Amino acid sequence: MQDTIGTIQNLLLEAYRRAREESSSEPEPELTHEVQWPIACTVGPGLEGAIASETKVGYVNGARGWLIYRGYNIFDLCSYCTYEEVAYLLLHDRLPNAEELSRFKKKLARYRLVTKTLRLLMGFPVEEMNAMGALRLGTNLMRQEFTILDQEEGRRGPCNAIGSDEDSIPMETKPRGEEHAIYEFMSGVKKAEPVVNGQLAEACGIDACYHLIAGVSTITAAVARLRRGHVPIEPDPELGHAANFLYMMTGRRPSPVEERIMDIALILHADHGMNASTFAAMVVASTLSDIYFSVGAGIAALNGPLHGGANEQVMKVLKQIGASENVPAWVDKTLAGGGKIAGFGHRVYKAYDPRARILGPLAAMLADNRPELQPMFETAGKLEQEVAGRLGEQKKIFPNVDFYSGLVYSSLGIEPEMFTPIFAVSRVAGWTARVHEYLQHNRIFRPRAMYTGSFNKEVIPIDKRS
Repeated sequence: MQDTIGTIQNLLLEAYRRAREESSSEPEPELTHEVQWPIACTVGPGLEGAIASETKVGYVNGARGWLIYRGYNIFDLCSYCTYEEVAYLLLHDRLPNAEELSRFKKKLARYRLVTKTLRLLMGFPVEEMNAMGALRLGTNLMRQEFTILDQEEGRRGPCNAIGSDEDSIPMETKPRGEEHAIYEFMSGVKKAEPVVNGQLAEACGIDACYHLIAGVSTITAAVARLRRGHVPIEPDPELGHAANFLYMMTGRRPSPVEERIMDIALILHADHGMNASTFAAMVVASTLSDIYFSVGAGIAALNGPLHGGANEQVMKVLKQIGASENVPAWVDKTLAGGGKIAGFGHRVYKAYDPRARILGPLAAMLADNRPELQPMFETAGKLEQEVAGRLGEQKKIFPNVDFYSGLVYSSLGIEPEMFTPIFAVSRVAGWTARVHEYLQHNRIFRPRAMYTGSFNKEVIPIDKRS
């Protein structure tokens, strides 16, 4: 079995070698330096291109196919680290030593027990709910279990803010680029959180981040089981994060290979720049709301089909195509009709998505042990060959992370409806890390809209309106 784990590492290192051959080693100078506020930048609709903050958490270079967490490239992290190590890295800006990792894993094991949350969740018709809706509900219920924020004594007062919207500077004034807000929300990432009757009173510090990383996995697994009419399974304190997640979801302990591949999949989705769900979480946190509501906002954004769910669509496409020999005709018809092909192209990447480079070989390894999925994997391989061959060089359209992730999850016995919640199980580490970082020098997000309406209209009395 150790040989097989070694094979996985060799596959990742080979993928890294190919990526280096096809990519320059220089970062983007205009996007990798400390900002001297205010800053001038070109902004498109939806704040495209806007620089909203500085970060040391992660970096994406779409032109060269890079994904960096805290200075480490994604290939090395997947080759040598576990998800727990990567989550710790994102939150603490360093990889843990053996003692730190042991303490962190013990905390996660304790925080996976969200008994009250699951009991409350089971009072809702989860089997009739969208899985993402059930997960967001579960996160809010977890907030009740672990904090006092919904109780009268936990109500936040305005004492730390200067007004309802922190608008000490009129919006009509040009941005002056102050480094700090009017107040300082937190003084350090290791600040101890006040506890009232065993519950967190602030829900903004590092322990709340740990709670969410552990608890979201338990809730997601419980949602998967409740949707199938099964009772949730308690976590096993002897299992790691990825193994526990698979065990709580499927009811069986995964093999070392399955555990390792799930571990890698979680690492790959842990952070990815200022994407929509990360931005949503940061906007909510910037109002001095708490991190549970912030993560809930991230889940809500991830629920949108333009952000999450593409790997579900890939699986539908592969089933629709049917067999590898049908791929060329299907691609001809789809492109002729102006259709998009799920799992290809990316808002950021104009090179091969490094996450797809990693997941492709892992999907092949799993498919070898699942004969029923082998034809679908062969169809996927042919589809990649056809689309990348036609559109790769000219339009820079290559497979993205969603193209192979669905095949990986299916091989692990996970139903398509749970693919997007798994995204949240992983991304909660990135959401909490970026929120935690941003709150050190918090400014409430307050962009403006260009008014294109009219002026000087007169109100007509209601009895004279046509």
